[in-house]
Amino acid sequence: MNQADHPIQSETLFRGLAPFLRISIAGADLRSVGQELLDLANNNADDAHLWMNLSIAMQCLGQRDIGLSIQQQALDMQRIYRIPASEQPAKFRLLMLMAAGDLSANTPLECLLENSDIDLILYYITPGDPLALPIPEHDALLVAISEVELNRDLLESLAQPLAQWPKPVINAPMHILSTERSVASALLQDAPGVLIPPTLHASREVLLDIAAGTASLPELSGGIDFPIILRPHDSQAGRDLDKISSLDEMAAYLARVTGDEEFFLSRFIDYSGADGLFRKFRITVIDGAAFACHMAVSSHWMVHYVNAGMYEDARKREEEAAFMTHFNDFAQRHRVALDAVHRRLGLDYFCIDCAESPDGRLQIFEADHVMVVHAMDPEDMFPYKQIHIRKVQRAFRDYLFRLTATTAEAGR
Repeated sequence: MNQADHPIQSETLFRGLAPFLRISIAGADLRSVGQELLDLANNNADDAHLWMNLSIAMQCLGQRDIGLSIQQQALDMQRIYRIPASEQPAKFRLLMLMAAGDLSANTPLECLLENSDIDLILYYITPGDPLALPIPEHDALLVAISEVELNRDLLESLAQPLAQWPKPVINAPMHILSTERSVASALLQDAPGVLIPPTLHASREVLLDIAAGTASLPELSGGIDFPIILRPHDSQAGRDLDKISSLDEMAAYLARVTGDEEFFLSRFIDYSGADGLFRKFRITVIDGAAFACHMAVSSHWMVHYVNAGMYEDARKREEEAAFMTHFNDFAQRHRVALDAVHRRLGLDYFCIDCAESPDGRLQIFEADHVMVVHAMDPEDMFPYKQIHIRKVQRAFRDYLFRLTATTAEAGR
């Protein structure tokens, strides 16, 4: 780990997620880093940057509630944090509007823009008066806030002021609202070349009636029948996501998942290949152009890169390398679908988790702007990744400069 990656070199710098994620991926001792940060914070109780760094470290260690409590302590001290470009002087200043919350609450752009010449200015806005503080100087503004129930009023309150913003705005808040799972599935339902099952809201009460046999799943869901996918509202990273194949399994699921009252329900579509394996792709779309981020291959239908065996199986990495190397073929094959998704969602920067369905369509699991894109996997094991993630980095940087050039030209 080089000095720039270490999150506790200076108690005066806010580091963001990137260095902690890098430590975690490298398998280094994040607990000792957290302890060092805690000791420093206790000795510098008024240093908001230290407390914010500690908040991220605790969340990376799985201590979400403690991390959020520490985050609030830091936000009570100040609301604006800066992640300076590693190359100074910076060539661009990007203001990011953020919401208080866990690691999935905002766009983790610092992970994509490691070692760049772009200053990131993170403004954690306040509900009720979101832009109360003096606005830092910036060249463009990105709305980083995720679409979750707690943020909907906040996003709606930003729509009017940002419509007249004097600088370019990336990911307008009203488009972010379209990434809510049921809304996105409705928007993309008849998109050419796209397969996405309808996603419905279902209360615990209704699901309990179905599980008890006193209500019919197909009748209440417009014809959807087992197997289905259930997940709580605002669930991220697969939390309590499960495939349900029977009434008994639904009853067991509801008995196990006790902290949520509202759920998303959708039809399960088997997307396994001829070899029985499941392949999930992460694609980044920047100003309409698609780029490969990763591909995971798993024997389980719920594919997460970290537990799909990509680190253990060289053959899976070879397949991922081939996918990334020949991504233009994939993008061309799904060009109509990708264009439709970009046009209907309206976002300038977002990611898609997807697969290829058995009938050749782009099967979409999720599309939003808060997925992690990074180049942190060890190069000796993933020598092919750096070049492709650099394409994403360059594309985003080029997009920023195009935005400001277009705005300057329009102002003449």
